[in-house]
Amino acid sequence: MRTGQILCPTDFSETASHALRYAVEMANFYQVGFRLLHVVEQPIGDEGFQILAITPEELAQSMEAEAAEKMQQLLAQLDSELTIETVVRRGDPAEQIINEAVDSKAGMIVMASHGRSGLSHFLHNNVAEAVANRAACPVLVVK
Repeated sequence: MRTGQILCPTDFSETASHALRYAVEMANFYQVGFRLLHVVEQPIGDEGFQILAITPEELAQSMEAEAAEKMQQLLAQLDSELTIETVVRRGDPAEQIINEAVDSKAGMIVMASHGRSGLSHFLHNNVAEAVANRAACPVLVVK
């Protein structure tokens, strides 16, 4: 952990902002690199129904551009001397977070959990749980 950079996935939620503060603090403490990641899920569309005014690819590109803009706004709010790399990936969030951790040789992943329980936990994909179970590096899940 002390030499690998910290990977912090964000969905721009309040909980993710809370996790980001932990990640920045840890990166400062260990004096390691920092990478902020957002994953855009691939839009699903069927052009045969003629419902979409734009193609799924155009929609995904628009979502990526918006995510990059939100990441820059988020970085502007941080009070840190760290050099922060930003990455936008497309696909399944848990899979892309794991892939980014491997590709960047992350020493730790710091991410948010939305704290669902009961039926809500059963009905929604739990990205934090999937990442924690599959990651090769330590994962800090922040509520």
